[in-house]
Amino acid sequence: MLNTDKIVFFDLDGTLLDENKEILASTKDAIRSLQEKGIYTALATGRTPNSFDWILRETNIDTYVSINGQYVVFESNELFSDSLPMAMLREIDQLTRDNGHALAYCSHKGITVNQPNHPLIWDGFKAWKANYPAYDPNFHEHSAVHQLGLFCSNDEKLLYADRFADYSFIQWRATAWDVLPKHASKASGIAKLLDKMGFKAENCYAFGDGLNDIEMFKYVGTAVAMGNADDEVKQVADMITSSNAEDGIRNGLVQLGLL
Repeated sequence: MLNTDKIVFFDLDGTLLDENKEILASTKDAIRSLQEKGIYTALATGRTPNSFDWILRETNIDTYVSINGQYVVFESNELFSDSLPMAMLREIDQLTRDNGHALAYCSHKGITVNQPNHPLIWDGFKAWKANYPAYDPNFHEHSAVHQLGLFCSNDEKLLYADRFADYSFIQWRATAWDVLPKHASKASGIAKLLDKMGFKAENCYAFGDGLNDIEMFKYVGTAVAMGNADDEVKQVADMITSSNAEDGIRNGLVQLGLL
């Protein structure tokens, strides 16, 4: 039973998850304590939902902003879904093929790729400790795509950024970018949730570590950067806690007075 208008959002990779992509016992205990106090808990991630269903089960969380704000779920029910236009998908797909690059199609059902054995895709998904995604070069022709993953070098990315000026290219690895509409972010997804719940941004807390957390940090009332966060992220945070390997979630919540 909720008895407060406070809500805490947790990023996943580098934040709620440790370097082994596991949840620390201290993090589980901290989230459980928040829930027992009636403080709402939610996730805010760039991941697709199928990749974190086990996290929902282990944390008893059923509300989340996923795919960087492109797919939002409130208490296990879809609240918002935005997909990329077919014309854009066809154009960027052809461009990657012409240049030896690769795409990942991100939907709320999972991730597929347009190249069967691309080294940069291998590199990116190994960093997640994930398997190579399913190969389906025509996925975008029959399913909604909420976000793209672009795999190419830093210099080559400019070819796409110039061609698709209405889209953000958020780097998450040396040769990998999330591609989504410029209006989309974790912050836009959180805003939709808060509107649904009747909560105010000033009573909203967020923990994160990556560049795709910056807009979220600017939007919420209190932003907490993990000790392992990028310097650019720490600069916009209201507080810095210990790292994701050093009980950063629990320590940050204690410092905030929420535990």
